[in-house]
Amino acid sequence: MTWLLPVLSLAAIALAAIKWLRVAQREHYLAGSIVFMRRVWIAGRPVNVLEEVMLAGALAGYALAPDSLWPLLGGAGMVVFPIGLGYRGRTSPLNWTARLRRTALVGVVLLCLATVLLGWMITLVLGGGWPGALSIAAVVSWYAIPDLVLWVAAPIERRLSQKFVVRASGTLDRVAPVVVGITGSYGKTSTKWYVRDLVSGTRRVVASPASFNNRLGLARAINETLTDDAEVFVAEMGAYQPGEIADTCSWIPPSIAVLTAIGPVHLQRFKSEERIIEAKSEIFGRARVAIINVDHPALAELAGRMGDRKVWRCGTSEGATSVRVRWDGDLLTILAHGQALGEPIPAGPFPANLACAVAVALELGVPPGAVSDRARRLAPADHRQATGRSEAGFEIIDDTFNSNPAGAARALDVLTRSGEPTGRRAVVTPGMVELGPRQHDANRQFAAAASEVADHLVIVGRANRRALLLGAREGPVEVVLVDNREQAVSWVREHLRPGDAVLYENDLPDHYP
Repeated sequence: MTWLLPVLSLAAIALAAIKWLRVAQREHYLAGSIVFMRRVWIAGRPVNVLEEVMLAGALAGYALAPDSLWPLLGGAGMVVFPIGLGYRGRTSPLNWTARLRRTALVGVVLLCLATVLLGWMITLVLGGGWPGALSIAAVVSWYAIPDLVLWVAAPIERRLSQKFVVRASGTLDRVAPVVVGITGSYGKTSTKWYVRDLVSGTRRVVASPASFNNRLGLARAINETLTDDAEVFVAEMGAYQPGEIADTCSWIPPSIAVLTAIGPVHLQRFKSEERIIEAKSEIFGRARVAIINVDHPALAELAGRMGDRKVWRCGTSEGATSVRVRWDGDLLTILAHGQALGEPIPAGPFPANLACAVAVALELGVPPGAVSDRARRLAPADHRQATGRSEAGFEIIDDTFNSNPAGAARALDVLTRSGEPTGRRAVVTPGMVELGPRQHDANRQFAAAASEVADHLVIVGRANRRALLLGAREGPVEVVLVDNREQAVSWVREHLRPGDAVLYENDLPDHYP
């Protein structure tokens, strides 16, 4: 019977692994993401700290009675907690890709090695039999294994994926399109679509699909979508750590590089905005043309340090001397080098992103008249302040792909102009994440601003509930608490009527509380 102890402990670990493998998949297999998400779940639901209490109890109990059943307490904790993190995701179930299977295999190997080594050490120090020692060793080892697996597997995965990168690099060399690289804390995807739509019709353009903005995503985009007749390839480039964009640019060197914006997005990973700017600036390494949104003072300074490159200073401020998009009531006026580029266009495109895209189009030789005409027909980017109307007759503002304070503030402006003057307005949000030490204040400030323009604030989940509640107290808004987006949508359908408007601001993946 004693050998059931390690068997049951390993069974508990196998169940817990299903939850955390899904988290690793959603967090792009980044080492450290599991420890971070554990903290998020404890902060969102403090009861989840009981998992650590149960582990401590298992260790203490085993130290007092090595041949007891105390290790099972730790195993039970990892199966039950975090409360709320399900084994099957509501929106993204575990996808057993080849990479996930390899990650799981590496995890099994490391766990077995750690269990045997630590179990041997425990028998030397505390005595007792091998079954109990292996059981407690497995439980203790598990808490370090997930992030260790991601760290160990990273170079393995990079080596295995190199063949796709080599193939994509060869295709780029053969087709030889003008490469436009676009990065920034936010605004990358919108700017990419604007560039595609402004340039298409003058030159044959291929843009990386969806948010394929990392090494493997861009390799896949090139291998699957870059045709032999492509003249321009527009590549969205993201970064979760310094050096990532430089690595991408080593085999996708953009001749035209765009930096759309800088903000606290992913601040938890980069630790400071200065490091974010350094990481994003890697895109200019081999570029002959730099297009920069100079609305941010740090980026205006960066534009002055581009050396011999041609620089387009873009944005909405007076410092945007190359291309400026100016608000004129409900219209946008596009100014190129101080001169209006045709008649004003209807508001809709994000002004600063449009300014950067116009600069790309002009740099690629698109006639100014064509740029103005095409800008008038730009479609809103999916899930980024896209507007529509429900079957019940109320207006919907879908900003679920936005996760930064600047965009959230703009979305509130859109909400104030939506619906009938006497209609009710609602904001549905789980708040913003990955803002590091600024996350609490950013969400509090957003809720305070929302409370001034909305009648109802529907707070989804627990990740930012305390900060949002604190901000909501600064205004007369009615607060509604729901556990998930499905409940929020049900509330909206039940309470809003024709003439009302709702803003869906951000939508966290379901591995957040």
